[in-house]
Amino acid sequence: MDKAIDMAQPVAGRNAFYRRETVLLGEDRTGQTREIEILSFGEQGARPKAYLQTALHADELPGMLVMRRLIEELTRRAERGEILGEIVIVPVANPIGLAQREGDYMQGRVERGTDRNFNRGFPDLAELIATKIENKLGDDAIGNVAIIRKAMRKALSKLDPADAFEKLQLTLIKNACDADIVLDLHADNHALVHLYTGKALWPDAADLAAEIDVRAVLLCDYSGDGPFDEACGGPWWTLAKRLPAHPIPPACLSATLELRSNNDVSSEFANRDAQAVLRFLSRRGYLKGSTGSLPRLLGRAVPVEEMHRLKSSIEGVIDYKLRLGDTVRKGDVVAEIIPAIGETETIVAPIDGLLFALHDQTWAWSGKTIGKIA
Repeated sequence: MDKAIDMAQPVAGRNAFYRRETVLLGEDRTGQTREIEILSFGEQGARPKAYLQTALHADELPGMLVMRRLIEELTRRAERGEILGEIVIVPVANPIGLAQREGDYMQGRVERGTDRNFNRGFPDLAELIATKIENKLGDDAIGNVAIIRKAMRKALSKLDPADAFEKLQLTLIKNACDADIVLDLHADNHALVHLYTGKALWPDAADLAAEIDVRAVLLCDYSGDGPFDEACGGPWWTLAKRLPAHPIPPACLSATLELRSNNDVSSEFANRDAQAVLRFLSRRGYLKGSTGSLPRLLGRAVPVEEMHRLKSSIEGVIDYKLRLGDTVRKGDVVAEIIPAIGETETIVAPIDGLLFALHDQTWAWSGKTIGKIA
C-alpha cells in the first residue's frame, strides 16, 4: 500500500477532532522512504473548503511554526464544534527537501541530483480537462464549478507519478484542486510580508492581504513555470477564456504568502500570523466566532511585471544605503557593489516604490538580485 490513513488519537477520552492521513511517497534519490502528513478539520467534503500548506520550498521555515499554531488552535476550535467548513492542513509539504542537508544547512528548494524545483511544473489542470468538460457545461456557474472540480479530481487520479518527486507534487494538488481557498506559505530571503496571487482574484483577496499585514501584492496570472498557487487558481480563468460560452467563475482563491525570511522565525511572528489567518478564515465562513473590524490594507497591489529586481553586474560586497521597508524615489541610491579591486557599481532605484526585499548575504555577482521594489 502507498497510503495509510490514521485517525488522530483521542485526547482525555474524547473523540478525535481531526483526520490524519499519511501518504507514502516511496524512495527519494537517496533511497530513503518519505511521507506526507495531511490533517483535515471539520466535516469531510463540507463547503467551503480551505487548503493550507507550507515548506514546499523546505528551507523556507516561518510557515512551519505558523502551521503548528494553526493546528493547535483548530484542534481546540474543532473540540468546541466551531469548524463550519473543511480545513486541510499540510504542515510539511516537502519531506524530500527537508532531508537534503549539506554541512550545517538544508537545501530544500530543488531536488538534489536533478535540480527540479519543488514549486514548479505542477500539472496543467485546464489542459487536462478542457476537451472533456466542454460538452458538459451549462448556463449555471455553480453547476459548472462542480463539474470542473469533479473532472479535475478524475484527471489527477489517472496520472501515474514516475518517482517520489512527482508523487509529492501529485499528492499536494490532489488535496488542493477542489478547494475554495488555497494558501501556500513561503519566505523570501530578507523581506517584508508580501503576497502573489492572480489578477482575476484581486481585489477579492484584499481581506487576506489586510489581515496578514501584507506590504506588497504582486498580481500574475501566468508565470509560465507552473507554481503551486497558479496550478490551483489558474485553471479557472484559463477555462473561462477557453470556453467563453459558459459562465466559469474564479472558484479558487489561491495565493503564495511570503512570510518575511528565515531570520524572522519566532513565536511572536508565528502567533501573530496564525491569528491573522484564523480571522481571515472566520470572515470567510470556515469558523464560528467574531473577527472584529478588518485592518486597513497598507500594501499596494501591482502587476508582477511592475516589480523591479535590482541586479548587480559585477562581483563584490553589497553595501546597502537604504533599509528594508524604505520608500524610495526614482534615482535613489539603494546600494553600492564594492569589488576587491576596481570600480564600485552604484545601484539606483528605477522607479518610485517600496523596497520590500533585500538579500541577507551581502556578496554580489553578475546577475544576482540584491533587492526588489514594488
